[in-house]
Amino acid sequence: MRMRRKKHREERLEACSEFFIENLSDYSENLRNIFPNDNPLYIEVGCGKGGFTVEMARRNPHINFLAIERNLDVLVIASEKVKEAGVTNVRFAPGDAAKLAEFPEFPHCDRLYINFCDPWKKSRHAKRRLTHENFLKIWERILSDEGEIHFKTDNMKLFEFSLNSFCAYGMKLKNISLDLHNSDFEGNVMTEYEKLFSEKGQPIYRLEAKKNR
Repeated sequence: MRMRRKKHREERLEACSEFFIENLSDYSENLRNIFPNDNPLYIEVGCGKGGFTVEMARRNPHINFLAIERNLDVLVIASEKVKEAGVTNVRFAPGDAAKLAEFPEFPHCDRLYINFCDPWKKSRHAKRRLTHENFLKIWERILSDEGEIHFKTDNMKLFEFSLNSFCAYGMKLKNISLDLHNSDFEGNVMTEYEKLFSEKGQPIYRLEAKKNR
């Protein structure tokens, strides 16, 4: 379901402008330069309403978080959550994360989060999945040598596809869970979608993938 355009969206975004990167390409040489310190940089691709990003930033004040999201209507909500929480280690970049493919290969970040992305259920749309080989090539280019991808979904078929995709690409997998909320994994931070799916009794699938270097 398409989200309705938020009332006074532009004014609300302007009120939170301190948290936005106007042009991500300005930092194409090194995304870490977005922040005025040398702390590790974690990126979330498709942050939605920002619940995950805000809570992660709150729990980890010595880590910088860059959230990329193309839907301005959810970015309004996310940015207002950051402002209300008073965290200073979050920045938002409106736009499509696929543009990172244009950046030079460099260890821009140390971790990449992909949470509940569009499963693109039809086989002919497989290349649009954020865990497809085409995207893994992008993520590999910007991750540090010890960098990791943390992936969560409620979609079993997408998870199966992703397992095969990561393995075929040669990435090392760990902490694989077929029912995250009934596992012994500690420190999980839920997204808004995750809370919704969990309340319906749907299992949450999760894995961590590391560059094979």
